[in-house]
Amino acid sequence: MALVQRRLHDDDPKEAIQYGLDNGARQIDVRFTDIPGLAQHISYPISQLTEDSFEEGFGIDGSSIRGWAAINESDMLLIPDSKTAYMDPFFETPTLCMIGDILDPITRQRYDRDPRWIAKKAENSSCRTAGLADTVFFGAEAEFFIFDNIRFDQNQTFGFYFIDAEEGRWNSGRAENNLGYRPRYRKATSRCRRRTTTRTCGRRWWR
Repeated sequence: MALVQRRLHDDDPKEAIQYGLDNGARQIDVRFTDIPGLAQHISYPISQLTEDSFEEGFGIDGSSIRGWAAINESDMLLIPDSKTAYMDPFFETPTLCMIGDILDPITRQRYDRDPRWIAKKAENSSCRTAGLADTVFFGAEAEFFIFDNIRFDQNQTFGFYFIDAEEGRWNSGRAENNLGYRPRYRKATSRCRRRTTTRTCGRRWWR
């Protein structure tokens, strides 16, 4: 089935729900991040998503999120944002996804440790109030590391880790299969000289 496209509006819960139904969505997946930046999500049957869900939200346990609330203050609300609705292209089950905001269920105030709220406050105070810009874009820095061998262990009597990569600077003196060039530490980001593994993978990553 071809994906039905959605016309983006400022805030239209009814349209977001219809968009999911038109694409055969069977579940709703609401996503948010913890303070270290790790994505979290909670899924519900699509039948539980109504227009009231965008006001009442879904209950979650904030004590299970790193750096958030203690067990005695763990009740929180996850409010889906209809503007962020999209169909997940990877889930086997057709899934309507949205990004959510975290609210206190009693006061209905934004949760101060919600990174999305922190970003919104930064946008409002640093850019709009100061007249610098109307919109701020936040995104993750795509970064990866390629290793040929990693060993690690931890038990009652010892702990260790060993990391090795053919292109590592520490292999400059290796006797076998060595062409003599290794990029210096933290100096390989913009080099033109070809390093087969990292540069080939980097081009595939960004393409």
